[in-house]
Amino acid sequence: MVFTKKSLGQNFLIDKNIIKKIINSTIVKNKNIIEIGPGKGALTDEILKRNPKSLKLIEKDNQLCKFLKNKYLNNQNIKIFNRDILNFNLCKVSEKNSIIFGNLPYNISSQILVKIIKFKNLTSKFTNIIFMFQKELGEKIVSKFPSSNYGRLSILANYKLEIKNKFFISANCFFPKPKVTSMVIHFKPKFNSKYKINNLENLEKITNMLFSKKRKMINKSLKKILTDSQIKKIPNLKISSRPSEISPETYYKITELTEKN
Repeated sequence: MVFTKKSLGQNFLIDKNIIKKIINSTIVKNKNIIEIGPGKGALTDEILKRNPKSLKLIEKDNQLCKFLKNKYLNNQNIKIFNRDILNFNLCKVSEKNSIIFGNLPYNISSQILVKIIKFKNLTSKFTNIIFMFQKELGEKIVSKFPSSNYGRLSILANYKLEIKNKFFISANCFFPKPKVTSMVIHFKPKFNSKYKINNLENLEKITNMLFSKKRKMINKSLKKILTDSQIKKIPNLKISSRPSEISPETYYKITELTEKN
């Protein structure tokens, strides 16, 4: 018997129609697949029905990992890693043009997304990314500028990812039943040709810095990282603006300029 652990944010998806809908987001046949947080293998079973070229499972829970290894003992196409995805070198196991699925633990889902966004050679490593989030977080990720949900995550995601599709999942589709609605988002990595940011950690730092004072005007914070002449190079920027009043493109330009300092 495998029990759920609240500490790991485990809620197992049990609705077969929703499982099929998630896997139908993209073509799995003859593709290299990575699944984060497979749990008891609900998505895994459906993936295997589509005959992937290879399938790698990354599961932190020791008990679940043993369960999965026993369940798929005779399947040579599956490799199972008993690791924490946040500390795992995904680069070493990902093939070129892989697809990544994840019914992500709510408590670390934003950290997992940021880890993927910061992945080097993202456009060559992954063709599709299908992740499940808590609805509230998902809406922050997909929000457009300007909107009430617009912020750090949407700025980071927009730089590297195109949103192809999204849909909500009722709490009734899980066991144990969570207290929130979930949201599946289908991303496709994109190459941002207009802005050249060498290190995504710099964009992350700048958004963190400005949004930590989201009710204040940006002028003081901006002058700590850019010269007056650099600030003047940023199109349509009003230094009296609040962080939520600045477009993603402006954040990309600010990051570009800081990398030149």
